[in-house]
Amino acid sequence: MFRKLFRGLRPKVIEDAVWTQSLAAMRFFDRLVGDDRERLIDLARQFTVSKTFSGTHGLEVTDTIRATIALQACLPVLRLGLRPYDDFIEVIIYPDRFLAPRSRTDEAGVVHEGIEELAGEAMDQGPVVLAWPDITPDPMWAGSVVIHEFIHKLDMLDGEADGCPPMASADRVEWMRILEAAYERFCDQLDAIEAAIPIDVDPESEAGEAWFADLPLDPYAATDPAEFFAVSGEVFFTDPEALRQAFPRLFECYQQFFRFDLLPRCDG
Repeated sequence: MFRKLFRGLRPKVIEDAVWTQSLAAMRFFDRLVGDDRERLIDLARQFTVSKTFSGTHGLEVTDTIRATIALQACLPVLRLGLRPYDDFIEVIIYPDRFLAPRSRTDEAGVVHEGIEELAGEAMDQGPVVLAWPDITPDPMWAGSVVIHEFIHKLDMLDGEADGCPPMASADRVEWMRILEAAYERFCDQLDAIEAAIPIDVDPESEAGEAWFADLPLDPYAATDPAEFFAVSGEVFFTDPEALRQAFPRLFECYQQFFRFDLLPRCDG
């Protein structure tokens, strides 16, 4: 019964024009220089052949959907290759945001159960689930839910997501030292903003959101180190200048791990 909700399809060929249009629709790809654009398309082609794309609740998975997702998913592994994605075979796409159960333990040890509306979710040794409206190219927004979720997949390669992908022990110690310092700094910035919001202003209202505009990352990054890695990693690829200005040491760590420098054109 469950499988009847999905309409999976393994594509044979996606036309060159679809790749070109999908690449042009996302402005952060404009930073790719030299042969990187063709290399990304080639890697994304391999990704679409090796993975199953399944639409749920009547969503038809088109070549544009596959290309849009594959290009973003492959950007973090452009220098690493597709091997880090060997632990799963399916990308599931919903026609809208979806609901998932969540359990959270607060500082007092109290467990809170609830339902959360999600735009994406990466499962350890399982599929990546995405909501198409949140990954539809939008020229007014430079973020990427796809990159965010696939960075979670990299984080999960050595077990539960903790903010550090697989690496040598010595490198891990240094990585976590730098990431946790940036995480604590960001949490302090967020705490200061939240304390300054007037009591008559709802932080989740439009007026409240304006207070968070100067933060270098989305407030969701303060959830835990794993989300901080996913959010800041997303920004590394979509707005590298902003991440370098906010967290220069973290930016250098990401350059070394992803073997990527997206700033030559920006630096002139």
